[in-house]
Amino acid sequence: MEKADIVDILEEIAELLELKGENAFKVRAYSGGARALETLDEDLGTVIAEERLGDIKGIGKALVEKITALHETGELEYFDKLKASVPPGMIEMLEIPGLGPKKIKKVHDELGVESIDALAAACREDKIAGLAGFGQKTQEKILAGIANREAYAARHRWADAEAVSLPILEGLRKLKQVERAEAAGSLRRKKETVGDLDFLVASTEPAPIMEWFTTQAGIAEVTAHGETKSSIRLEGGMQADLRVVPPAQFFYALHHFTGSKEHNIRMRARALERGLSLSEWGLFPEDTRAGKDNAPKPSERDPEPIDGEQELFKKLELAYIPPELREDRGELEAAEKDKLPKLVEPEDIRGVFHNHTTASDGRATLEEMVQAAQELGFDYLGIADHSKASFQANGLDADRLLKQCEAIKALNETKQFKTFVFTGSEVDILSDGSLDFPDEVLKQLDCVVASIHAGMTNDEAAMTKRLVAALENEHVTMLGHMTGRLLLKREGYPVNVAKVIDAALANGKIIELNANPWRLDMDWRHWHKAAERGLLTSINPDAHAPDQLAFYKNGVYAARKGWLEARHVFNTRSLPEVKKYLGVK
Repeated sequence: MEKADIVDILEEIAELLELKGENAFKVRAYSGGARALETLDEDLGTVIAEERLGDIKGIGKALVEKITALHETGELEYFDKLKASVPPGMIEMLEIPGLGPKKIKKVHDELGVESIDALAAACREDKIAGLAGFGQKTQEKILAGIANREAYAARHRWADAEAVSLPILEGLRKLKQVERAEAAGSLRRKKETVGDLDFLVASTEPAPIMEWFTTQAGIAEVTAHGETKSSIRLEGGMQADLRVVPPAQFFYALHHFTGSKEHNIRMRARALERGLSLSEWGLFPEDTRAGKDNAPKPSERDPEPIDGEQELFKKLELAYIPPELREDRGELEAAEKDKLPKLVEPEDIRGVFHNHTTASDGRATLEEMVQAAQELGFDYLGIADHSKASFQANGLDADRLLKQCEAIKALNETKQFKTFVFTGSEVDILSDGSLDFPDEVLKQLDCVVASIHAGMTNDEAAMTKRLVAALENEHVTMLGHMTGRLLLKREGYPVNVAKVIDAALANGKIIELNANPWRLDMDWRHWHKAAERGLLTSINPDAHAPDQLAFYKNGVYAARKGWLEARHVFNTRSLPEVKKYLGVK
């Protein structure tokens, strides 16, 4: 078993022990062991083989045995028995924001609650508010958290949905009966979350395609199996729908099933204004004959073949609108005037900022992260490990940070890597808006990413004031993950986005578009108008491991939905330009 997986199990053991009410020292032993293992910058197998695991601070004899067993066998009887001893419903309650192990144990012990349904019932009966340490406000938050969880269950993060869709799409394209195949829906529009997967195929022989689709590996249930339409539920819970259409109809159907609904309504209205009828079946003249009721239905007509969606837009006197922009947010008006943006592409990104190493809570060393950045072809990489207030993430104090800066400078001087490394820190914004490091430390860094990681329960005015204060610090380069949201897990804290954007513009600061698929924060819906006013973004992966540097692509897709061009994105600039901006020689 890999180190990262062992860390996850140790953290889960700590949660399970807390749910069972074990003493705090035992709980901390496992959470501390997870942290010590996570920050290990050597190969775990080597450390175990050389019997040095017990020499690491925070890893005692019992943990040495458990970590070794997991690494060598992938199994741990202690963990299996512990997990089996806790009601599954109590473990599920951990998914409710703001409801930690201690509170779950309390509602279990005092009210006998062992499931989310029972918890919701206890809230509705006003029993939770009466518990010591809870109150009415906590009860309301729990109910809201349960409602959010139910809503989240019906959707999936875009990156997860894409990963599921790719092998299905690849399989469809390999079938000899398939002329074209594409994913449609919100997946194609690059929405941050996706409901069902929608696949569209062009073929004159649908039967073998439907047979493959409904018998492929990984299916939990076939919910519909028709001649040209089928639906399946995959083992991971995601639903996938397939439609097979005649080749001449394909691009009309692709436009229709890509959506959005609002965009399609506008497109149909535009067609009607020109005496045309637009649907998934094609684009036809409106039939104005006296016997109109007897006119053939669109599904009975043969559409004029087109060789791409571009031709469809051209027929309606519009420039081609990329799928990401099809949200009825001004794209038709811009396309009519040929004023659509030249959207940023993944290839435009020259480097990335806001990345972590084993110095804080990353899972790779500085050198490993730089090597990965170089393999991606990046000209530069910005390191931003956590500051000391993020103790749960092994945040750096000033001495450790400055030593890391010296190590980065030395690494740059060796010319070992073509990728240049910028020093930096992800500095916590404290509750009063001040930063976790004094100015004399901050001014020694190439790049300062200011973020909130704790104290997220204040009202909108307080949270906004806190963010604005950070943006007014002369040493801050950019604001990290503005709202702190975790998609389908935790709503962002309340913030007046307009005021934060105003503060960034007034102080010449960058607001990052955090490309981690859990975040995609600041939300794409705010970027179009902000960029028009001159706000600059940096698309940052918030990477905690080498493979996560590739998250930047998720950020690019979100940026495209926000109408951003390369000129709006700081890290599309060359290394000399970035150095000049940051004042680095």
